[in-house]
Amino acid sequence: MRVRDVLRGKIPENLLPLVPSSFDVVGSREAAVAIVELPDELLPYKEAIAEAILQVHKNVKAVYRKLGGRVGEYRVRELELIGGEPITEVVHKEHGYRLKLDVTKVYFSPREATERQRIARQVKPGETVMVMFAGVGPYAIAIAKAQPRVEKVIAIELNPAAYAYMVENVKLNKVEGLVVPVLGDVREKAREWYGSCDRVVMPLPRGAYMFLDEAVRCLKSGGGWIHFYYWDREDDLFAKAFSLVKEAAEKHGFRAELRGARIVSPYSPRTYKVAIDVLLSSP
Repeated sequence: MRVRDVLRGKIPENLLPLVPSSFDVVGSREAAVAIVELPDELLPYKEAIAEAILQVHKNVKAVYRKLGGRVGEYRVRELELIGGEPITEVVHKEHGYRLKLDVTKVYFSPREATERQRIARQVKPGETVMVMFAGVGPYAIAIAKAQPRVEKVIAIELNPAAYAYMVENVKLNKVEGLVVPVLGDVREKAREWYGSCDRVVMPLPRGAYMFLDEAVRCLKSGGGWIHFYYWDREDDLFAKAFSLVKEAAEKHGFRAELRGARIVSPYSPRTYKVAIDVLLSSP
């Protein structure tokens, strides 16, 4: 049974098409929270919608409504509890690893599990990888679990709450010898690994371009990979993202070659979160 089916007869028929058919569910089969985005027309019925979600998804213990976009330097979203229990901390399971987190304190997107696996499978034995804006550790842990022969994964995060969860998640997934959690600003902390990385992952679409200089400097003298994320418009997908990486690469004497490009998720009408894989090499 679908959420819209449960709501039939409980909200006006003309509003049923506005009920979201998909939403984020963070957690596991044992306990999870749902995070929904509702248009203004549905706000008078938010409790009914929450109850329908709880009825259809038995593992969901709390339903939260997004109150706006992600804000502040920690990219945290304000949420309103509209149904269920007031729980915010869950253990999210994906692809064989677990991630403990509080949805009100950290940035986390369950929809990018496939993207994390795509990156993780590209890592080769012996590589040193840097993950910037690492959050609670999803990319770093995905890499360590998919490629246990990685040399190390340096995971830098600014948000103290996310960093604390990352430290806990590293232990939870038994990758203490592979993932190195680092608390602090990428601009300051990345300097310690200049010239020592084979690959840099930059999973922050808004603002990652401001750290491309640090990313390129982290690569070894012969070059390496940069996985770059960006918001781009439908009429010019990937072009701006690649031009930003190419400019940073050439500034430091590297040649840049676009090896992969894809849409990760929609952001707004005609605008998407995109990811590109760029190989940097010496001329």
